[in-house]
Amino acid sequence: MIRYSIAIANAAAHLFSVQLNFQHKVSETIASELVTLSLPVWIPGSYMVREFARNIVEIHATVNGYEAALIKQDKNSWCLPVVGDSTVQLEYTVYAWDFSVRSAHLDQQHGFFNNTSLCLRVHGREHEPCRLELVAPADSLGLLPNAKQWKVATTLSPVKRDQAGFGEYQAENYDELIDHPIELGTFQEIAFEVLGIPHRAVFTGTTDVDLQRIASDLKAICAEQIRFFEPTSYEAPFKEYLFMTHVSSDGFGGLEHRSSTALHCARNDLPFVGMGASSTGYRQFLGLCSHEYFHSWNVKRIKPAAFTPYNLHQENYTSLLWIFEGFTSYYDDLLLLRAGCISLDEYLNLLSITITRVASEPGRLKQSIADSSFDSWIKYYRQDENSPNSLISYYTKGSLVALCLDLTIRKQTRGQRSLDDVMRLLWTDFGKTGRGLGENEFATVVAQATGVRLDREIKRWAYSPGELPVQDLLHQAGIEWHAKTDNAPDHGLKVVQRGADLVVSHAYADRPGQLAGVSAHDILIAVDGLRATESHFKNWLTRKKSGDTIKLSVFRRDELLQFTLRLGKPRISALQLKKHLP
Repeated sequence: MIRYSIAIANAAAHLFSVQLNFQHKVSETIASELVTLSLPVWIPGSYMVREFARNIVEIHATVNGYEAALIKQDKNSWCLPVVGDSTVQLEYTVYAWDFSVRSAHLDQQHGFFNNTSLCLRVHGREHEPCRLELVAPADSLGLLPNAKQWKVATTLSPVKRDQAGFGEYQAENYDELIDHPIELGTFQEIAFEVLGIPHRAVFTGTTDVDLQRIASDLKAICAEQIRFFEPTSYEAPFKEYLFMTHVSSDGFGGLEHRSSTALHCARNDLPFVGMGASSTGYRQFLGLCSHEYFHSWNVKRIKPAAFTPYNLHQENYTSLLWIFEGFTSYYDDLLLLRAGCISLDEYLNLLSITITRVASEPGRLKQSIADSSFDSWIKYYRQDENSPNSLISYYTKGSLVALCLDLTIRKQTRGQRSLDDVMRLLWTDFGKTGRGLGENEFATVVAQATGVRLDREIKRWAYSPGELPVQDLLHQAGIEWHAKTDNAPDHGLKVVQRGADLVVSHAYADRPGQLAGVSAHDILIAVDGLRATESHFKNWLTRKKSGDTIKLSVFRRDELLQFTLRLGKPRISALQLKKHLP
């Protein structure tokens, strides 16, 4: 068994202390050998190399009580010479100041970590059980005055713990150990049951929140999703589930795990007692919860073959994230509708926002969502000022491909089959069996589940850049499409206020600003000889029409440049989708 002990070394300095212990037996035919230890370079669900080992501040090892030399092998690995049967112990300190769902964070208010950031992997022994001790915090330095009120939230299996949750936990293997994030602190929480399964939601960083309303809505969403995948048995792939949410002024995002999710949300997105109708922010929060919960099936258990098993030492390439993230993005809002948490008009509004967003990205004509998936490691998760021109999101366009497939299947089967049948077959044949979905298997699964061959459509929509037949398919399904255009002609720039400067953040490909020579990071100082402010620039454009010219004065680095920009036709700013009533 591999044993870990995690304690707070210094909350104010954002330091966790970790101790790793294991017995090592050397083969009878070998006098000594090297034991390799490493931290993952990425965390499943977030497809970018993050180099978690860089946060190890110091590390020491002993073998049989004597100090031993750790040899650094590469950016995230060490090797340790071991002679004979030995007791090995490593002690190391980890800096935790990444306020995200992907790594680790610690201060006087709370602690959060994924074990990909804290727990070294003992190579060759990943299959063995792991025991994790969470040490209760103490205020020996006078920096954690509420230490006695801290408690634990995690879905790791407990072995022996106190009422606050501190103590020992166990995982079947290393893969399970790193799939259960842990929250520490004085969070608010509420428990509720969904189809006989215990669920819990905890919130760190807020006090004024209507927990009962959140629990009621989450209960409806979770029940809808369990019934979606198991319409007869109502069985879930977990024995309990935990929503853990970090609340701040402007946070948003989530990361899925096998029986929990770590979320970030904005404080104003959460409901307060007596709020009344749901706000846009609250609907967005419920959509996030729905998205990550759906991942319990789609990507945590239904996986690409490239992820079975994960290679935590390097990138894992697949062209299928448009299925695992895009389809999840399609169903997250759709299941809110089916659960009764949003109305049809609200759902169609959310769908129209996605359609408008995809249509505004020039990259949709340059990159397929299959290529976007494969290159996520270097493009989608590492975006720059040219990203809108060169890439497309496999989340947003992937959700529209799911919509197109769903509407096409329903049309060709006269409503007898849908994308729901495809998801259930994926769950039965791949999720329950643990077999990974091959790169070229999806079209066959669609045909098996629905009796419809959509090989050409899948190739055209997912494996080639270009437009999707969303408008035609929605029209055939009885959804009216009304486009709204901007009041002003198109200038092709995205400008943002940064302090006192009005800065060009994006110059969109083949649109007036870029064609005139304006570039990202230019500081806009004047429009037609008048000082450029955010309000002046916007108001000035409403006086112009397509074909007019304006003169822009900018600073690029420390050089003054001037450009003449010919304005284009007003662009579609929003869509209104309405169900046609006979």
